[in-house]
Amino acid sequence: MYKIVIPLVPITKKNHQEIRINKRTGARFVAPSVQYKNYEEACGYYIRWPREPIDYPVNVKALFYMDTHRKCDLTNLNEALHDILVKYKVLKDDNYKIIASTDGSRVLYDRENPRTEVYIERVNVEEVS
Repeated sequence: MYKIVIPLVPITKKNHQEIRINKRTGARFVAPSVQYKNYEEACGYYIRWPREPIDYPVNVKALFYMDTHRKCDLTNLNEALHDILVKYKVLKDDNYKIIASTDGSRVLYDRENPRTEVYIERVNVEEVS
């Protein structure tokens, strides 16, 4: 089992988006906010992965310790975390063949020490034909 601790207030991608305009075409598009991009970059300081990216089925259990009791969406937190784990080459991809489950993931409260604790454990997945 691998454990990664990111000592930052967890942020989602979905709730931190901006509408931008393509300078060349004038078309509007949705992009991650500067706040999310800063969070994603800061996570890189805490994620040091000296191995090859994981390319086998794993359970990614994430405990998101928030600094407030404000409602948040576990699915969106997981989505942002999985994208970050792929960006920093912990996981080869975030598809179902690699992230087989997120069992045990939850949102918790810790005002003094907001963070994300990530536990990655290999799982045996029997393919159904």
